[in-house]
Amino acid sequence: MFFLFFQSLGQQRLNWEEILQDIMRKAIFLQFLLGILTCFSIFCANAEDPYRYYTWVVKYGQRAPLGVSQRVILINNQFPGPPIEAVTNDNIIVNVINQLDEPFLITWHGIKQRKASWQDGVLGTNCPIPPHSNWTYKFQMKDQIGSYMYYPSTLMHRAAGGFGAINVNQRSVISIPYPAPAGEFTVIVGDWYKAGDKALHKGLDSGLALPLPYGLLINGGRKSSTFTGQKGKTYKFRITNVGISTSINFRIQGHPMTLIEVEGSHSMQEVYESIDIHAGQSVAVLVNLRASIKDYYIVASTRFTKPILTSTGILRYEGSHTPASLPLPIGPTYHVHWSMKQARTIRLNLTANAARPNPQGSFHYGSIKIVRTLLLANAKTKINGKLRYAVNGISYVDPTTPLKLADWFNIPGVFNLNMIKDIPTSRPAVLGVSVFGITLHDFVEIVFQNTEDTIQSWHLDGSSFYVVGYGSGKWTNDSRKQYNLADAISRHTVQVYPLSWTAILVSLDNKGMWNMRSQLWSERYLGKQFYLRVWNNEKSLFTENSIPPNALRCGKAVHL
Repeated sequence: MFFLFFQSLGQQRLNWEEILQDIMRKAIFLQFLLGILTCFSIFCANAEDPYRYYTWVVKYGQRAPLGVSQRVILINNQFPGPPIEAVTNDNIIVNVINQLDEPFLITWHGIKQRKASWQDGVLGTNCPIPPHSNWTYKFQMKDQIGSYMYYPSTLMHRAAGGFGAINVNQRSVISIPYPAPAGEFTVIVGDWYKAGDKALHKGLDSGLALPLPYGLLINGGRKSSTFTGQKGKTYKFRITNVGISTSINFRIQGHPMTLIEVEGSHSMQEVYESIDIHAGQSVAVLVNLRASIKDYYIVASTRFTKPILTSTGILRYEGSHTPASLPLPIGPTYHVHWSMKQARTIRLNLTANAARPNPQGSFHYGSIKIVRTLLLANAKTKINGKLRYAVNGISYVDPTTPLKLADWFNIPGVFNLNMIKDIPTSRPAVLGVSVFGITLHDFVEIVFQNTEDTIQSWHLDGSSFYVVGYGSGKWTNDSRKQYNLADAISRHTVQVYPLSWTAILVSLDNKGMWNMRSQLWSERYLGKQFYLRVWNNEKSLFTENSIPPNALRCGKAVHL
């Protein structure tokens, strides 16, 4: 009997132990589940990056950039337009209210628009905003840092203003490969014309070439910009050439400049007395204020022009009572070889990170197999008795239906992928809609062959590329022996010297319709541009965003 009693107690004890173990297992699982849910809730709370909202009213107004009042394009009554100050991955919402008397678009020069060529703001991707109406851009600074700009892409509006700076800073968790500066200054330099944008495009339409500019502006004026800092401090200067026709040389009297960033890439920190910045390009430099307390000239002058145009600003030390003194620091004028030699010294900092924590050198572009080569020869020509510019025999003309809409809705008769060839042609140039068909993720070599005796500047939307080589004369297969396959700078706009070539390598991993254009705006207007259709047959939000709900329809897409 006692045996049975203790046996019963033992069984109950075992049962209780099993029950307790089961409860413990469930408690541990519950803690684990709660931990996952907590992490998930934190992730959800922080998953979406910050939003920055802007409302821009675009209209004509009067300013006197060269001392004489003329009509310019203002944004929120500002000339230049207001800057966009952002951080990596910020979402940008810009409601553009067009109060001009013509259709209008703004493009975001250098912003890659990942999976979203819908927001690129060129006529190949967007219907223009009609007069006295508005449209809202929505895009993200996805995985980008650096110095960029925006400007009008329609007609010759850019010659009248409507441009401004875009500055994208790194996230606080990402280190920078240089000491944090005491402050930073934005410097927008560009050539300027007294004739208005309508007069300029009317002249181009009639077959006339763009004349030389009348002057250079720094932040909208010729001699009005002053930048003030403290002795012993170091400052970051973001410098952008927003001009439509002219390369510039930039220098600061008595102050060497340390290059730190080129269009979103951290560069090797070379020191320059002066630096060339071609149309559409941006750089950032560090300047240490270690000279005597006084004012010093900041100088921008044109390159490869006759006459040389010059604009000045002032670097002022706090407490200065001494004006800047002449002579101005001397810069190069024509000197093509000097510029090409300097360009080769601008190299990528392989160990630094940019927008992401991984080093820039972790992408070994020099060891990737090239799957396609585009050899592109630009030419000045005449078609139907009027001045035009062509690439591989095609002078681009914007169709009334944006290419992106035609591609999305499968609208026939807008473009075809056989119009332009991968190599130059000997046939006479013709008008056409030139689009290269590229498979998503293709690694492509593009060679710009400049057959003209003037400098060129080329920009690609949607991607950055590695500038692997510059050379004089005609490019050949042997020219590849000169390529920098180790630390070429990655950027989005590159110069091509007179009667010379420039080679780039690019991984086209951003699906969409992307404009490649001359940054010499009159030449772009007269046909020196084309598009890359980067595509695969997968319709997925992982590779491309759907058409925005607010997308404007025009041309053959007006009722779709």
